[in-house]
Amino acid sequence: MRKIIPIKFKATGKTYFFDPLQFDIKKGDRVIVETSRGVEIGTAVSGIREIDEAEMHTTLKGVTRPANERDLARDSENKRRQEEAFEICRKKIEAHKLDMKLVEVEYTFDGSKILFYFTADGRVDFRELVKDLANVFRTRIELRQIGVRDEAKSMGSIGVCGRSLCCSAWLDDFVSVSIKMAKEQGLSLNPSKISGACGRLMCCLKYEQDTYEELMRRMPRTEQKVKTPDGAGTVVSVNLLKGTVSVETEQGTEKVIKEYPVGEVKAVKPRKREKGAPQERG
Repeated sequence: MRKIIPIKFKATGKTYFFDPLQFDIKKGDRVIVETSRGVEIGTAVSGIREIDEAEMHTTLKGVTRPANERDLARDSENKRRQEEAFEICRKKIEAHKLDMKLVEVEYTFDGSKILFYFTADGRVDFRELVKDLANVFRTRIELRQIGVRDEAKSMGSIGVCGRSLCCSAWLDDFVSVSIKMAKEQGLSLNPSKISGACGRLMCCLKYEQDTYEELMRRMPRTEQKVKTPDGAGTVVSVNLLKGTVSVETEQGTEKVIKEYPVGEVKAVKPRKREKGAPQERG
């Protein structure tokens, strides 16, 4: 078994795994680690875990040390400087008349680089802006264009359900969502009904998709011929959540539509053509 510690660098960011080495790290502890971006300070999502060595696909970097008071003070100072940098950059964007929206500013832990995250409809020539910012902050400047989903994740909001957006509360990675999911779940295809705060299809469509697909496997198709307690009929509609099927049957000279539990409806299988029998031609 191998010991690991899950670390997050942002409340809404991804979870990364490190080797705790000899340190006794508890949930919520702040730690200093070395990443591809340099030295960073993160927060332990939980205590130390143990996993099978076979599940390890990469070599884990070790925790440098638990964060001390000096590290925490530097982190607080970086956050304060980020707010100032945000206002300065926003004004510079206006001065350069660039069609872009600043979303977030991030200082690296050691202050060697400042990252500015922005959204824009297309490509933006921000070379002069970078030079201007470098002259102000006297450090490395990096501008990164992000999507509208990333913007919603970073800024946070309240969804139509009345709860915080999943992406800003707990969702590590964005899931792939398609309009097909909305159709299969019987939802209105009105964009205002199935779009999130970011303007894209709501991530929660994905959460229930597996359940809907399982329910659909148990249901007959619309217009399929079936047998019911009242005789043969044709499926008019199905209600996946209630587990019922609406079937149109002929009762005497009238056609009647009645709802049945799916367990009372059996699909009529087409008769197989006997081996050697001639095919009908239209």
